[in-house]
Amino acid sequence: MSKVLVIGAGGVSSVCVHKMAQSAAGNAGIFSEIHLASRTRSKCDAIAASVKERTGQVVQTYEIDAEEVPALTRLIKQIEPKLVVNLALPYQDLPIMDACLAAGVSYLDTANYEPKDQAKFEYSWQWDYHDRFKQAGLMALLGSGFDPGVTSVFAMWLRKHRLKTIRQLDILDCNGGDHGQAFATNFNPEINIREVTAPARHWEGGQFVETPAMSKKVAFEFEGVGPKNMYMMYHEELESLARFIPELERARFWMTFGDAYITHLTVLQNVGMTRIDPVMYQGKEIVPLQFLAAVLPKPETLGPTTKGKTNIGDIATGEALDGSGEKTFYIYNICDHEDAYAETGNQAISYTTGVPAMIGAAMMLTGAWSGEGVFNMEQMDPDPFMDMLNTQGLPWQVKELPGPVEF
Repeated sequence: MSKVLVIGAGGVSSVCVHKMAQSAAGNAGIFSEIHLASRTRSKCDAIAASVKERTGQVVQTYEIDAEEVPALTRLIKQIEPKLVVNLALPYQDLPIMDACLAAGVSYLDTANYEPKDQAKFEYSWQWDYHDRFKQAGLMALLGSGFDPGVTSVFAMWLRKHRLKTIRQLDILDCNGGDHGQAFATNFNPEINIREVTAPARHWEGGQFVETPAMSKKVAFEFEGVGPKNMYMMYHEELESLARFIPELERARFWMTFGDAYITHLTVLQNVGMTRIDPVMYQGKEIVPLQFLAAVLPKPETLGPTTKGKTNIGDIATGEALDGSGEKTFYIYNICDHEDAYAETGNQAISYTTGVPAMIGAAMMLTGAWSGEGVFNMEQMDPDPFMDMLNTQGLPWQVKELPGPVEF
């Protein structure tokens, strides 16, 4: 049994803490104490109240600015957790890693570092921490969400149990839910819009190939959802997958968007509301995208109205493990928005990230995954993680396809 500190109080954090409390109540007692901190303590208190009502477990709450390393270090030393789970914004990854090193505590996050002033996210900044964590005898696990996270574990499970090699890999992220809003993002608006408006990049022929944002669209029939248009984007797991699956010839990431979302986003981009550089307004500097994020519906408020399902998974082609030639497998999870809300008070986008964050923490705290340094999900044994997905609300299935994808 272990004490854990969770930083951040959005929808993903709410799901993660609810699931930790369920584990504390009756699932091997992995989490003996749950501590929750964010810039706004009232948000932590609201999560704690819901957890208490749903599970009977007590969550201790704190107010902290995660970018203030000395203050965060003092809080970590005060609580003395075995693990810090970073569910704050990607801008805060490095300060939280610094505080963990200073306090001598291991670290986990769900998304890689991204500087505030540049729409660029990559693992290099965090991979540079490897030696420091190794010398401190600590472990840092990066990207323990769904994508990144589960999608990488899916690939490695296929590579362990179905395919000797993976030649081509496509990650398909479909949200078939309807929240009833004219325009809203299903996770942090600032991060979501920065990702969508950035140039697309995919791995091919040993390098990343860049194409204009949202320029490649493909229709796909998703089980449990139906036909949807998906767009090729860049996502950080492509970087780690290319590193840890060296034979990979091509890897792409796809995400579905409805026509209304694309229309709204195009207009907002055309009028400058997605800019991340400061502009002067009434004598003060504001960042248009941050202002837009402030006026859009909060993702954590969408749970009561969101209906439908998500379908997220990998299609991988490579040499079959049994020597029967080249084969293609599709491995995926389908998650219901209403079921997720009934269990945790949050919609399925938060659920599909918060549950893997809890499972990654469980892997570290139980010793199923261990090491000294900075690690990605691809470096870990997929089996215990995959087993826990099935018991914690994200059951997966795998099927063989007739051949490689044709798009």
